[in-house]
Amino acid sequence: MRKEDKAVLIDKIKDTIAQYSCVYLTSTTDLNAEKTTDLRRAAFKAEVKMMVVKNSLLKKAMEQSDIDYSGLYPAMVGNTTLMLSNTGNAPAKLIKEFRKKKETQPALKAAFVEETVYMGEESLETLATIKSKNELIADVVALLQSPAKNVVSALQSGGNKLHGILETLSNKEEK
Repeated sequence: MRKEDKAVLIDKIKDTIAQYSCVYLTSTTDLNAEKTTDLRRAAFKAEVKMMVVKNSLLKKAMEQSDIDYSGLYPAMVGNTTLMLSNTGNAPAKLIKEFRKKKETQPALKAAFVEETVYMGEESLETLATIKSKNELIADVVALLQSPAKNVVSALQSGGNKLHGILETLSNKEEK
């Protein structure tokens, strides 16, 4: 490959990585064409971009990036498939779901999620249970709404009781 072609590929990889906040490095060497196609379809449905890259080009693209990906460099050995997402746990959930079909691949080499590097297979469970930013915001909103709902509910139930008492008293006075 010519040097100019490599430079174009490095720029393309760098631009693609810059669009996503989460980078997973995986290995898919044991998957045949049919299973790889199934994985790509599942990734598309989960809004995870999947691409096979050459380690040397990926490393150069990461070095040119504004973000420090140096923690991922030791994992760049052998076949590398990138899984990119803006939701931190989406690729991990995808890997776990795909493995339910008695697969050992894709194997997690490393991940860069929210400026934290996770290394190896033992991190997969942790990554799958991490809540995304939107899930955390929803939890906070639900917690903030809960006391307000209780106050409104108490006022409404109290209002019904008060209304019932006043109605009973007015009915007694009429008789």
